Amino acid sequence: MKTPVAFDFILLAMLWGSSFLLQKYAVTDFGPFVMAFLRVLMASLLLLPLLALRGQMGVLRSNWKPILFVGMINSGIPFVLFAFAVLHISTGLTSILNATVPLWGAVVAWLWLGDKPNASRTLGLLIGFCGVAALSWSKASFSALFADTAGSASGWAVIACLVATLSYGIAASFTKKHLVGVPPMASAAGSQLGASILLIVPALMTIPVNTPTVTAWIALILLAGLSTALAYILYFRIIERIGPARTVTVTFLIPVFGVLFGHLFLGETVTGTMLLWGAVILLGTALATGVLKLPGKR
Repeated sequence: MKTPVAFDFILLAMLWGSSFLLQKYAVTDFGPFVMAFLRVLMASLLLLPLLALRGQMGVLRSNWKPILFVGMINSGIPFVLFAFAVLHISTGLTSILNATVPLWGAVVAWLWLGDKPNASRTLGLLIGFCGVAALSWSKASFSALFADTAGSASGWAVIACLVATLSYGIAASFTKKHLVGVPPMASAAGSQLGASILLIVPALMTIPVNTPTVTAWIALILLAGLSTALAYILYFRIIERIGPARTVTVTFLIPVFGVLFGHLFLGETVTGTMLLWGAVILLGTALATGVLKLPGKR
């Protein structure tokens, strides 16, 4: 029996919104590379047996090159960058910056696939990126790239978030160009395997000296099992039921949960400025994705 789409949609937003909190708990002990590697490795070990049960391992074998590559740019690279980011900026701010994924997706699709945005979507891109600039301005401290104190590399953390979301945007266009017709579960499982391959060497080079705490391990297991493996299953299931255009609107709910969890569990301050410019980013994203349209525009 299938659950209602609305339930899956809200659950997906909650799982991805909680991922920033879970990363915060885990990354201090594991470090960005090890945490990201274990996250995708555990997720692939959960997803690959499900793929085998569906009898779709042949699909993965016949499309292994593009699937593994998309995993590297859709999971491996952004997971490391977001892990670095939460060391230096709040999880709430990180989740808001994550909302720029559809903005970058629209830009990449325009430049790569020739999907030129209309006037309404172009205005949305301008509004969205202006919101990002305003929100990030006060956070742009570049005093250190690798430092022990939170906030000392906040500018680099903001850039890391934006490069991560750009990577997601590139992956979306690559998927549209090279993986059309590939079953979603094959893409999900194979992509986590591809990310694992990308990260194994840097992870081995940065193994933590101290033994991670039980809390860090629990956070990592939840991150891999719920916010990655289960979230990908939900994501592709929603795409199958309502299509990618409507599924991408989950982006609007992720910051809500990200900010909420950061405030409740980490005591992060939610400022009016953050909420204002976060709303501007979401408005731009809504226009850029076509969820909202200017009066008289189609």
